[in-house]
Amino acid sequence: MKKFGLKAVGLAVVAASLSGCIGSNAVTGYVMKFNLEVVDNRYARGGVNMLLAPVYAFTVAVDALIFNSIEFWAGKNPINGKPHIFDTKTKTMYNMNDDLDPSLTEAPLDPISMRQVESSTFVAIDSNTFHMHVTYNNGDKAMVMGVRDGENVSYYYNGELVAETTLSQLEELAATKA
Repeated sequence: MKKFGLKAVGLAVVAASLSGCIGSNAVTGYVMKFNLEVVDNRYARGGVNMLLAPVYAFTVAVDALIFNSIEFWAGKNPINGKPHIFDTKTKTMYNMNDDLDPSLTEAPLDPISMRQVESSTFVAIDSNTFHMHVTYNNGDKAMVMGVRDGENVSYYYNGELVAETTLSQLEELAATKA
C-alpha cells in the first residue's frame, strides 16, 4: 500500500510539472475573497484564515492540478476568464517569438467558455416540429430543433443531429420526474 501511495504522489508531481501548474489560482482566490468578506477585522480575518487552512490546501491542489493546467493549455482560466500568466505581454530580456512558428507562441487549445443561457424562446412550427432559439450571455446564438416522425423524435443543434429518442422513452422519463 505504501508503494501505491508513493507512486500516486510521484505521478501527481510529474503531472503537475508537465501541465503548467502555474496560473491565476481562481478557486483559491474565491476562498480568499470569502475569507475577507467574513469579518472586517484583520485579526479576526487571520483567525478565519487559520480555520480555513485545510480548505486552502485543497483548493491550491485543485488549482495546481486541474484549473491552472486547463488555463495553461487553453490560454484562459475556465473559472475567472483570466488569461494565463505566461501570455502576459511585458518587456523581456530575450525575444524569441518572432523567430518561431506562430503555433508555438499561443495556447494550443481554444479557451473553455463558461457561457450560460441568457434567454430562450420556443416556437411551434407545426404539430411535429419545434424550434428553441437560445441566446447565451456572451452573445452567441443557437437553435435547437425537435422533429417528431411517428414514434421517433430527433433533436438538432444548429442543424446537426445530436440525439434521437422515442415518444415512449420520453413518457417513461416524464413519469420518473413526476
